[in-house]
Amino acid sequence: MPAVPPRLLYPAIHLAQLVRQAAWAAPDQRVLLLPSLESPRLRYALAAILGGAVLVLTVTADTQLNQLVPGSLAWALAGLQVLPLLLAAIRPLAAWRISAIGLTLTTFAEVGHAPTPFWPWPVSGCIAYVLLLFVTAQVYGRDVAVGVDLLTALAVLAPAVPLVALPPVVFAVAAVVVSLVLVLGESIHSRQEAERHLVAAEEQRRAGLARQAVLEERSRIARELHDVVAHHMSMIAIQAEAAPYKEPGLPEQTLRTFTAIRAASTTALTEMRRVIGLLREEDENAERAPQPGIDRIPEMVRAARQAGMQVDLTLAGGPDRPPAVVDVSVYRIVQEALSNAGRHAPGARVEVEVVRTRDAVQVHIADDGRTNGGPAPGGNGGHGLTGMRERAAMLGGTLRAVPREHGGFEVTAELPLDGVPTQRGGESSGDEEDG
Repeated sequence: MPAVPPRLLYPAIHLAQLVRQAAWAAPDQRVLLLPSLESPRLRYALAAILGGAVLVLTVTADTQLNQLVPGSLAWALAGLQVLPLLLAAIRPLAAWRISAIGLTLTTFAEVGHAPTPFWPWPVSGCIAYVLLLFVTAQVYGRDVAVGVDLLTALAVLAPAVPLVALPPVVFAVAAVVVSLVLVLGESIHSRQEAERHLVAAEEQRRAGLARQAVLEERSRIARELHDVVAHHMSMIAIQAEAAPYKEPGLPEQTLRTFTAIRAASTTALTEMRRVIGLLREEDENAERAPQPGIDRIPEMVRAARQAGMQVDLTLAGGPDRPPAVVDVSVYRIVQEALSNAGRHAPGARVEVEVVRTRDAVQVHIADDGRTNGGPAPGGNGGHGLTGMRERAAMLGGTLRAVPREHGGFEVTAELPLDGVPTQRGGESSGDEEDG
């Protein structure tokens, strides 16, 4: 006996597996196809309408079958064909299997009786079966749809040809119709799957962009901190080197201590510059200008006014500057909030308030949301709020960014002067896009 070529054996095995899955192996899954309705009355009304429609179809099928089979058997066969529609919303595959069994049993029950005129199944049963075919393919996809198609042709339609003299042409047309219905349902399933994958990919992309924005902002903060810390380390090294000249006759042990302090400070500066060099982009040059602080905010506001923004500035607090890290962070938060206001609410009036207390610096930026009619920015948004939150978290402070009750947007931050961060991320809320 000649061996079957693998190129023919493998497809046959695959088709047999698909038939097996559709017939009994594929697990039935609970799928709620109908849209969720919050109102119980709407749910009950929809259930009553669907139940009434199924009942009408069942009675119609029973009436047609009564002409060929006994009454009790006709009602049982009609129920097997149509009543599974009640399960279609939650158990579509099980519903199709029951309906297919009902159609097949109807064919065998009509042996010896001439169908009217040549179709052995009631119209209502065929309508229910077509709906179940579509729902099954739409929920389960290609593999199950192929198995359902083969089973329908071999187990439901084909027996009617020899048993009740179903014309071959009618058999061929019915098989084509079944295939088209399954293809339509499967195409909808494929589209829904593609949309779900796109949504998941978009969520991953957004998460990746957010992580990248956080890393970029932390790198920027680290570079700014380098200038602040480097200044103090340089002062330590200078003071340690100048101490022996200011106080002649110091003991040898004290001189060695100052020498060690200067060497440690210089080494720390060198290592810090090396790390910051790694954080800097390849095409980014080192910043030469000193880092801005609260005293530069009026200059920023004047530039915003020259650009057409309406900005009211309030600076309150003592004459002493806060620590350098806080000073830079306050400036950057105000800068980013002004930028967002100009981008998302062009022409709106913006209030900027910076108040220094004994323990913290409080920052409040708010706009009234009234634009001058200019085009609001589109695009996909930026990560300005991410940067502000990172700065607040770095200092152990809080940042809150929310829409205002009567329109507009506000940012409120409190940065402790000697705070130590106890957790990642400051307090934040709101869904406004940041720039």
